[in-house]
Amino acid sequence: MVKQIPNIITSLNLLCGCVAILFAVSGDLVTAAFFVFFGIFFDFFDGLAARVLKAQSKIGLELDSLADVVTSGVAPAVVMVQLLHLSYFGTELSIDSMFDDAAWNSSLRSYMPFVGLLIAVASAYRLAKFNVDTRQSESFIGLPTPANALLILSIPLILHFQFTEAVASVLLNSWFLIGLTIVSSFLLNAELPLFALKFKTWDLKSNALRLVFLVGCLLAIVMLRFIAIPVIILWYILLSLLWKNPRAIQ
Repeated sequence: MVKQIPNIITSLNLLCGCVAILFAVSGDLVTAAFFVFFGIFFDFFDGLAARVLKAQSKIGLELDSLADVVTSGVAPAVVMVQLLHLSYFGTELSIDSMFDDAAWNSSLRSYMPFVGLLIAVASAYRLAKFNVDTRQSESFIGLPTPANALLILSIPLILHFQFTEAVASVLLNSWFLIGLTIVSSFLLNAELPLFALKFKTWDLKSNALRLVFLVGCLLAIVMLRFIAIPVIILWYILLSLLWKNPRAIQ
């Protein structure tokens, strides 16, 4: 039974992703975002549990990828579809009324919301590539799917908790959302070396990059709240690029 604990944690990630998709389809993007966050939380700890319990398995590896496709791929893709749907009608359409059937059918004819599904496709490809890429045992090449999911899911949270007309005019701009979809899909599969947040030792020197990143994250969250999420993703990429050799960080 102990050997199944990591798989149970991974299954909770998958469950959270499924629930997030249901809320996203129904129009509750904020609740969907929080369930994706819960799923990513479980995703962070399933590998740790497997290492601590010495319960790594091929089934666990495959299950983890399948769960990530749902939680960090399909769920944010559905959220982006809904955001593009909202942007089609302009910021005067409220979150509560955006899922009126007639409005949805009108938007559907434009086919624009389907662009958001590129996130699911790019995420699935990124995860498949990760499973066979031996270069990514100690670091990442391309933006990890959970980081990309957090980036996408930050939009409804910012709109809900930190709404201003200026913010909405940017985040609900159709071209901004399409651009974000394309850029994030590219970053998922780009040859971009990024460090991993795995603490294998408690040595300060070997973990300096991670500690600098985490301190920056805390400061950003305190000062910016949910707006900190895209700032943190950018901080993560910039730190990786500025650091000499992310893959050398053990």
